[in-house]
Formats: sequence, structure tokens, C-alpha cells
Amino acid sequence: MKVRLTEFSENWAFLFQQEAEFLSSIFGDEIIKFEHFGSTSVYGLKAKPVIDMMCIVNDINKVDSFNDQMDALGYDVAGEWGIEGRRLFRKGGENRTHHIHFYQKDNPQIKRHIIFRDYLRAHPEEVVRYSRFKEELASRFENTSEYSPAKKSFVKEMEHLAIKWFEKNCTL
Repeated sequence: MKVRLTEFSENWAFLFQQEAEFLSSIFGDEIIKFEHFGSTSVYGLKAKPVIDMMCIVNDINKVDSFNDQMDALGYDVAGEWGIEGRRLFRKGGENRTHHIHFYQKDNPQIKRHIIFRDYLRAHPEEVVRYSRFKEELASRFENTSEYSPAKKSFVKEMEHLAIKWFEKNCTL
């Protein structure tokens, strides 16, 4: 898949909300809460225009019973896709628009994603630094298969800063 790095769009929050309403009509009471996370959830951050959504549920295993329905609606059913306890659905094919991550309410990935998002929202200077790094990578790598792994160590470093900030200043 080609890297499609774009400027921040106010429309991303609307697209998140629209998809949350649609998914609510499918999953109903299985979903406890939706969270918009990832780069499209942080004002001013350059991003691949793919909305990362977190759907927090009581029982992750119940999500699997919706696979056929989601497939019929055009979602790619990706299962755990490398993260234990997650269920991932992708929307939009090669011009992907959404990544929908389901986690059971006690999964530690939830906190990690929210802390990182909130850290960036609270630190505009880090948004600038991260955007510049992404631009540099996008100029070097044409495909996400190269771009995404190249981001990994930078993101891990920033996640470490986010956790330190959270432990000092916040509660979830």
C-alpha cells in the first residue's frame, strides 16, 4: 500500500463519529465505548488519512461472531493482526479509510494508545517533531510496508516519553 501522508483535516473527527454511529448499529450493546486514536486524532499532526478507531468491548470473543457480517459490508477481517487480544477490521481496500481496533475492556493496549494520543494532544512541539519525522520517512519510502517499520523506534521512544508524562501528571 502506498504511503499517503496528508495535512491534518478537521473532517477526520466527523468521519470517526460517522463510523462510530454505523458500527453501533451493527454491534449494539457489545461496544462499551469508542475512542478516536492514532495520528488522525491529534490536531495538526500529519497522517495517513486512515481513521484509527478503538471499540472497547466487554468480551472480545463475541466480536468474532460479527466477522461474516463485517465481511459482507466490505470490511477486511484481519483478526488479531499481530496484537494478542485485538480484533482488527479494515475499511476501504487499497484506499483504506478506517482501521477499527476492538479490545476487551481490560486489554493494556487501550491505555497505551490513549496515553500516546493524549501526550501528543498536550505537547504541540512533539506534534511538529513527529510530523517532520513522518515527512522525512515519506520522502524515503513509497510503501507502508517500509514506512511503518521505519517509524517503530521513533514511536517507541515517544511512547516512553508519554508514559513518563502520564505517570507524573495524569490518571486514566
